[in-house]
Amino acid sequence: MTAHLLSGGFADPPADAAHAFRAIMQAMARPGTIHDVTGARPPAPLSIAAGTALLTLCDRTTPLFLGPSHDTAEVRAWVTFHCAAPLVTAGDAAFALGTWDALLPTDRFPIGNPEYPDRAATLIVELPALDPVGATLTGPGIRDTATLPLPDPAAFAANHARFPLGWDAILTCGDRVAAVPRSTAIHTGEAR
Repeated sequence: MTAHLLSGGFADPPADAAHAFRAIMQAMARPGTIHDVTGARPPAPLSIAAGTALLTLCDRTTPLFLGPSHDTAEVRAWVTFHCAAPLVTAGDAAFALGTWDALLPTDRFPIGNPEYPDRAATLIVELPALDPVGATLTGPGIRDTATLPLPDPAAFAANHARFPLGWDAILTCGDRVAAVPRSTAIHTGEAR
């Protein structure tokens, strides 16, 4: 294992994890808001934000699926060393990481069940850009509306239609993170 894979974790794990957890939870509680996160120095193609999310949310009890865009020997070794998250198939994932295209089809990820809707996957979607433009979001945690560049607004809208079931999404790019929980309604210009 190279020194780079052994490094790249949080320099001050308790403080860095607390700051990152707060930013990710604020993003989940206020869909459409974009937050800066730092701390991780993961191997490519992982962004700082995606690496920070993994360090914060994944451990040996959280099965992780790596989409083909991120399923490299370096990423696998980094995740194994820093998170110890078991790498699994899509159907067994608590978290899934990759570009949107690499995570398709999304219907293979757990969406929970009526008794345990919390047993759904969270998709960590790496985007080429993360700015407050694109699809319109409404729902819990959003004062009026918010906007995010969703890779497939129709898929997010269909996911919301299953609420309380469905996957949640964390969007990452560079050192920025946003979230779209399944409770968020998506509008693409059609009548609301």
